[in-house]
Amino acid sequence: MKRLLLLLLISPAAYAQNVTPNFTTGTMTQTVTATQSVNETVVTERYGGDVFIWNGDNVEAVSTDGTAIDIQNSAVEFHIVDPSHPWQLEVSTRPAGLVETINTTRTIQTDTVTNTLSVFAQ
Repeated sequence: MKRLLLLLLISPAAYAQNVTPNFTTGTMTQTVTATQSVNETVVTERYGGDVFIWNGDNVEAVSTDGTAIDIQNSAVEFHIVDPSHPWQLEVSTRPAGLVETINTTRTIQTDTVTNTLSVFAQ
């Protein structure tokens, strides 16, 4: 151990040396490209109430007891007012509940490019 210590004390010391760069100016460019893709699905459900609509010419709505009515009624009958004239009847019904479903699927893609220029001098 003493020999090792003596050897270290006698050996020449190591010193850091100055390093001088061999350039005076320079530039560096960097390009980063990124792509992002988003898949999206949107489901829209529309609900509605009970619908009973009738429209007609030379027609009347009559309840089962024979009296004329003009409101929604499940026991309604339609009678022609004057059989000698032309008549027309249109009835639209829809139960309450889901009326419409819309499925929308789309992909959103975003591309980004970033260019960086660095200039340096000594």
